[in-house]
Amino acid sequence: MKKADIGLIGLAVMGENLVMNMESKGFTVAVYNRTAEKVTNFVNGRASGKNIIGTYSLEELCANLERPRKVMMMVKAGSAVDQMIEKLIPCLEEGDIIIDGGNSHFPDTIRRTAYVESKGLLYIGTGVSGGEEGALNGPSMMPGGSPAAWPFVKPIFQAICAHVEDGSPCCDWVGENGAGHFVKMVHNGIEYGDMQLICEAYMLMRDYLGMSADEMHRVFAAWNETELDSYLISITRDILAYKDTDGQPIVNKILDTAGQKGTGKWTGIAALDEGVPLTLIGEAVFARCLSAMKEERVEAAKVFPAPAAIAPEDKAAFIEDIRKALYASKIISYAQGYTLMRAAAKTYGWNLNYGGIALMWRGGCIIRSVFLGKIKEAYDANPELTNLLLDPYFADTVKGLTDSWRRVVASAVLSGVPMPAFSSALAYYDGYRSEFLPANLLQAQRDYFGAHTYERLDAERGQFFHTNWTGHGGNTSASTYVV
Repeated sequence: MKKADIGLIGLAVMGENLVMNMESKGFTVAVYNRTAEKVTNFVNGRASGKNIIGTYSLEELCANLERPRKVMMMVKAGSAVDQMIEKLIPCLEEGDIIIDGGNSHFPDTIRRTAYVESKGLLYIGTGVSGGEEGALNGPSMMPGGSPAAWPFVKPIFQAICAHVEDGSPCCDWVGENGAGHFVKMVHNGIEYGDMQLICEAYMLMRDYLGMSADEMHRVFAAWNETELDSYLISITRDILAYKDTDGQPIVNKILDTAGQKGTGKWTGIAALDEGVPLTLIGEAVFARCLSAMKEERVEAAKVFPAPAAIAPEDKAAFIEDIRKALYASKIISYAQGYTLMRAAAKTYGWNLNYGGIALMWRGGCIIRSVFLGKIKEAYDANPELTNLLLDPYFADTVKGLTDSWRRVVASAVLSGVPMPAFSSALAYYDGYRSEFLPANLLQAQRDYFGAHTYERLDAERGQFFHTNWTGHGGNTSASTYVV
């Protein structure tokens, strides 16, 4: 019997659909699941008659694989991955490859790559985005880890991933150790931001303009024919049109508390570690946290009435303002995400291809959109671009959107409609374009109470000064000055 090209562990939704995808592209796949019944049901059901080998132990799985063996784990992130690695190592030989396709935290992938390599094996941590549909029909994949493993995995990954219009695969090598999972984490953080921005646009139309779900459905359908053309805008269009059994929009019946898996939080923590202002994604994470406080919000609503909304004179013009504000804010979110990847690449020694990352996100994944093509063009034109806002296309675009953006944020503030992502994006933009920020006063405060020193405008960078502000402090200054 022919041995399998790859083995997959974990027959949950993503794992099962990836197996079907691989088999449909001509690969033979061996499968294993801790619950034997799942293997039996899968092999006798959906996988019946296909080049899929059911196995009932890790030893049997590995015995059914061509060398170098490639074993892909689709198990829950965390300790389960470490436990599976420990069980797999005795079943494998030098040069065999372990692949983690889950949403693992990138520091774990850095650690696991070093550990697995120390055992004479190779390791890949790959982000997989696109949900159930993507796993079956073509996800976006972001692999990193042991570079020597990539040539063996590349034919499979680039066959099963999504492809853009010109046939380019939405999968390429990202970098060493945890680079793939870091890029997937940033993808998920941007996803949080995109979703929050869309929700804020929806809330403005619902609560400020008093629009029905059907009216908003038509707006999102129109928006999906513009620069906002994307997967998330298209599913929002469809959600707003979907009716419950009584003919009412089902979206109006869903409890307003949002869940999260943690990747958005990880992105925010990584940004704090790197000293990168990832304000919009941070606000998107906190907005989900605030939504979870439903009972408190219900009580607070009784105490604090909303201010009277000042309806716009031209509703259609204001809806266009919302569209432009959404696009401007989206640009900020991606600019911040790319700044974070750039900072992390320096910290961890990764050589990231930023245009290539935009291409990987162009199809298959949750944040796929036409807009990503513009990001690829920006980094193809200037691989050393420090901030997306400084690319000529994005600079000109944002300049043309700011009036609408300011009108929307101002109207929301005056009417008491919370817009944390829209307004934090605008604040970042205004901060980024400010030649002088008030940090001179802040640094004076730090020097006053902690002798933390400061630099001066009339001296070269790198020279530090301390002032005896009260007249009875000493001249000794603190030794740590971190910008």
